Amino acid sequence: MNPEAGGFGPEHLPYGVFARAGEPARVGARLDEGVLDLSALARDGLLDADPELFAQPSLNAFMAAGPQTWAAVRERLTELARGVDAEAPRLALDDVRLRLPFAVADYVDFYSSLEHATNLGRLFRPGSEPLLPNWRHLPVGYHGRAGTVVVSGTDVRRPRGQRMPSDADAPVHGPSARLDVELELGVVVGVPSALGEPVPVASALDHVFGLVLVNDWSARDLQAWEYQPLGPFLGKSFATSIGAWVTPLAAVAGRRVAAPAQEPAPLLYLREAPWAFDLELEIELNGTRVAATNARHLYWSFAQQIAHLTANGASLRTGDLLASGTISGPGRGERGSLIELTWNGAEPLELPGGGRRTFLEDGDEVVLRGRGGEPVALAEVRGRIVP
Repeated sequence: MNPEAGGFGPEHLPYGVFARAGEPARVGARLDEGVLDLSALARDGLLDADPELFAQPSLNAFMAAGPQTWAAVRERLTELARGVDAEAPRLALDDVRLRLPFAVADYVDFYSSLEHATNLGRLFRPGSEPLLPNWRHLPVGYHGRAGTVVVSGTDVRRPRGQRMPSDADAPVHGPSARLDVELELGVVVGVPSALGEPVPVASALDHVFGLVLVNDWSARDLQAWEYQPLGPFLGKSFATSIGAWVTPLAAVAGRRVAAPAQEPAPLLYLREAPWAFDLELEIELNGTRVAATNARHLYWSFAQQIAHLTANGASLRTGDLLASGTISGPGRGERGSLIELTWNGAEPLELPGGGRRTFLEDGDEVVLRGRGGEPVALAEVRGRIVP
């Protein structure tokens, strides 16, 4: 995957939030190496939409406006970007600062990759069935911490917490020694749902505004000590990084492909023809690509995740971030986390110049990238570990 090979042309037009020095933050769309100022376009009559939707420090007002507004804005921006009318004025990317693109309402992280779940089961329960009995019956997930979702480029401070060293009789408190990455894809909810009314799987994607890459940083030693009986807590809640640009669902509609049959067949509220997005994904560590996989390896679809999340009557809110969980493929080089790539530290990664890694060290920089063919490059997710 070539990070320099475009992917932000008129076929894509992802949305984000930017600011120039001394000016308020507002909504823009990325076009090549520039930013279209949507509030200015609407104010000047080049975009048939309320300028107040875009004169905001987040995408939330625009996302809440719904699919009809999204489609109309996207159609007009595509016309402008292709030069049907006068060329749309744009600001240089280098002249703006990118912000977190939307105010995160709730953050839910799923566990939807069969290969990832199988790998972790083999690591932690050797000699036993790697998948827990419920895994093939429902999309397993947990609620994360919305307040620590950060935009790409934000440093990640090594978390502290309790861990149980293998040679100790009691836990210790201090910095994590097994800090990891998780290569994930997330959907961003635009249209909310009503409390008490489950969202049918057939209409679940009507609520989705777009996609982002997600790095759900994980402190594996903290997680191992705390996760029973209620699941992840401090090992996951310290930081989750997302891309600065949200890819509209319409831009990847053509990347939807059939997936293998689910066995056993899900219960009726989750049943649909199996599908996934064909999106190439990769992890880069300190400038070296260490893994490459594809979102088509996800077992549970985003529609099934939404249907299950709301099955008990829980509601969706504008700005909800629903992440897939780590995406891994069948090959060793397709694993989406260091705990899998190094087999829990037993098989260190060899890096150029003689470097080796089992887990992340201070100063390491991780970049996640994704691409849906030539027209669409998902916004990268970059983060550096600091002490």
